[in-house]
Amino acid sequence: MRAASTLMSMPGLPRNLVGTGRFELPTCRLGGDRSIHLSYVPVSNPQLILKHSAFLEFAAPRWYTGLNLPGRLHWWMPCFALSLVASAMAADTAGFCKAPAPPLAIEEGDWNGWGNDTANTRRQLHPGFAAEDVSRLKLKWAFGFAAQNLAFAQPTSVGGRIFIGSVSGAVYSLDAGAGCVYWVYRASAAVRTAIRIAKLPSGKWAALFGDRAGNAYGIDAETAQPLWKIRLDQHPAARITGSPVLAGGRLYVPMSSDEESLAQMPEYRCCTFRGSVSALDPSNGRTIWQRFVVDGPAKPYSVSSSGTELIGPAGAAIWSSPAIDPKRNLLYVSTGNSYTGVNFDTNDAILAIDLDSGKLVWSRQTQRNDNFIAGCPYHPSCPAGGGDDFDFGAPPVLRTLPDGSDILVAGQKSGIVFGLDPDHQGKILWQTRVGEGGSLGGIQWGLAADDRLVYAAVSDRLSGRFNRAGLYALDLATGKLAWSTPAPPAPGNPAQSAAVSSMPGVVFSGSVNGHFRAYSTANGAIVWDFDTKRPFDTVNGVEAHGGSIDGPGPVIAHGMVLTNSGYVSFGGLGGNVLLAFSIDGK
Repeated sequence: MRAASTLMSMPGLPRNLVGTGRFELPTCRLGGDRSIHLSYVPVSNPQLILKHSAFLEFAAPRWYTGLNLPGRLHWWMPCFALSLVASAMAADTAGFCKAPAPPLAIEEGDWNGWGNDTANTRRQLHPGFAAEDVSRLKLKWAFGFAAQNLAFAQPTSVGGRIFIGSVSGAVYSLDAGAGCVYWVYRASAAVRTAIRIAKLPSGKWAALFGDRAGNAYGIDAETAQPLWKIRLDQHPAARITGSPVLAGGRLYVPMSSDEESLAQMPEYRCCTFRGSVSALDPSNGRTIWQRFVVDGPAKPYSVSSSGTELIGPAGAAIWSSPAIDPKRNLLYVSTGNSYTGVNFDTNDAILAIDLDSGKLVWSRQTQRNDNFIAGCPYHPSCPAGGGDDFDFGAPPVLRTLPDGSDILVAGQKSGIVFGLDPDHQGKILWQTRVGEGGSLGGIQWGLAADDRLVYAAVSDRLSGRFNRAGLYALDLATGKLAWSTPAPPAPGNPAQSAAVSSMPGVVFSGSVNGHFRAYSTANGAIVWDFDTKRPFDTVNGVEAHGGSIDGPGPVIAHGMVLTNSGYVSFGGLGGNVLLAFSIDGK
């Protein structure tokens, strides 16, 4: 799956001394006038690169939380992190609501968490407006994320509030109608998961989420006071990308990693990370069980051409939110590629895991020998034979067919959508190709489904032709194509990588070129199109602009549609804005 290697080419980030096997780490000091002084230090220890990259991308809030004066920041720090510090300090005083928040309550028409239900349908049955009114959607407000060029956390809309994370680690509670800020909580690292709001047995409302350092959190959703925090994986590259899901009084948290990018360094002993899912008590964070989906630990199996020991098996990151099947007492997760030359059966697969015990019940692998790390085949640690990087980055979707039987639907970066039988070990009932596929191709982040159709946005970002980028609707029962709408001609990359979302009569999909569109579920006709690639005036006074729409999908709730805009990774267009649309902007 895609990882954070793009950071290596940004200003103020580690730089590769080409041909030397060495890197330089940037360091900088914040002066009394908030000016930033930059220098570089050459290093060759890959563990230093690892620690620096994790700190650089995600750790700025750790340094300034609880500090009152910028003048106290005399540590030498990565420059990118310091720029976040200086800008976020100034921005955090702006945009707060003048009136206190009303009591929190779950309401019909909320969008709570990633898929809006535990089946991951990404469907809103009570949108608060009709399909025929979608053409009248206009911008209601915009909220800016200070000093960032990546807006990658999906909002949650519950009880008149918006909850959303950010690259800086700031988690916000906003007023849904006005976009003003009720509170800001500072996590230890970037937060890109959707936030799940739940009422605990104690009567407190909790906001439950994960960060990009492998920590899961519970905080008071009304006051932002911390309730608990636990690190679920001690691997230095562990990240929580997929959103936690709550069911039956337990919180299920998936784990992914950026290790496949680190493996590009010749001295790095690739690889040791194993994907996992954990069941937690949402009241206190206690781990009930943790299921690693790769047998381990990793063992030496070869030596790279540069003389570095290679170890495995490793990989099978879980990038997306689990689906819950209460009828069978199962949890379904989708997994990513293998990182090493040691093959196993649970990468590029849909797994069924017992909800009570964490026992693996069955696995359906669709791509064997998908052994891949970023940059292959051009560096010494690439697995022999290689692979195509055909992760399942999108979560599985559980639906009931008209005949009463159930089906699991999963979209893969290969460009294929699968229909699986949950009653027969995930037997493949149908498979339909909608994209060419590739490392940034096929289905990237998420499907949507109603009672009849499943909707898949296709990226095919590196194909060079983009001839399959667009939106596709397939019959749930048979996989047959109902309709397809190619990406319309527009400046920039037309890939549609982001997750999609639906409501009766309409499905929403964003594009890497910044366009945000609504499609008729009847025939795929585009009924509304808004170009987000422009500057915006924001309710919190932060200078903001839109860019690529990638990663999380739109949220439809209480008469509004929300989307992020800005995703600088992998050649995308940077941006830092959350946009809220409503009928006539009212």
